[in-house]
Amino acid sequence: MQYVKLEDLVSYTGIKPVYYPEDVQSRIYTPDIVRPGLQMAGYFEWFPFERVQIMGKAEILYIETIDEEVKKERLDKFFSFPIPALIVANEMEVDDVIIYYAKKYKRPVFKSNERTDKLVNIMINFLEEELAEETTLHGVCLEVFGVGVLLRGKSSIGKSETALELINRGHRLVADDAVIIKKVEGGLKATCPELTRHLMEIRGIGILDIQHLFGVGSIRIEQFVELVVDLEKWDENKEYDRIGKDEELTEILGIKVPTVIIPVRPGRNTAAIIEIAAKNYRQKLLGFNPLETYNKNFRNMVQKQ
Repeated sequence: MQYVKLEDLVSYTGIKPVYYPEDVQSRIYTPDIVRPGLQMAGYFEWFPFERVQIMGKAEILYIETIDEEVKKERLDKFFSFPIPALIVANEMEVDDVIIYYAKKYKRPVFKSNERTDKLVNIMINFLEEELAEETTLHGVCLEVFGVGVLLRGKSSIGKSETALELINRGHRLVADDAVIIKKVEGGLKATCPELTRHLMEIRGIGILDIQHLFGVGSIRIEQFVELVVDLEKWDENKEYDRIGKDEELTEILGIKVPTVIIPVRPGRNTAAIIEIAAKNYRQKLLGFNPLETYNKNFRNMVQKQ
């Protein structure tokens, strides 16, 4: 199963350790967060102990109101479960009894100055992305007129050369050759492996650093994929769509993405065609479909005859 190391969460959120046993390597398997108010009230049925636990002002102030023996009994039972960590938010002081039972069972405890709701949102966003279903595809990802375009095709078809021309026209590179795609927020977020970030390989030249060649405005760290463009060698025997009636879709991680197939041959400006494909996709999002306009004009012409 995919997991996030507790140390990575600590590094990202900046939470401060109150008790952090060095010999404990906690792993987080779910992006869900729990505020254990019911558990502090004594209800442990269906306790989702595998989640990160966060106590805010309400939970801490409630603990202070209950009888000392009851408090010890509930905290003892709470920490007996293998929770990944407890975080006390909202600048609240950590009760000595909490620290005692955390040490007894070796459960990490942290503090945060962030408001409880804000900290929960930060952690959920981080964990959802880190734990998201992902795949790595061969291709090039760019932002073209604000549209995330995944450029695919067989080796040596000219993907990187076309992408370089698009960058030269002012569009932005996300990833070349290997594109990491994660399923987050109901979409497909593309990013680049750290090893090849901002780099592009062009046959005959070698590896190029796009950021240094074209400036920081020529790259993006991540981008949602909205359009797939498949490049293929022109086949004289194949009938290509000429009016846009055949809507192709590509399924990636269970999400269907609109797809355009562009035949490649000498003299054809592939980069310009991709720009038009991105603009056409944006128009369709705004409700304008040129095929519908064509059909309407055709019907009007027939009626006049």
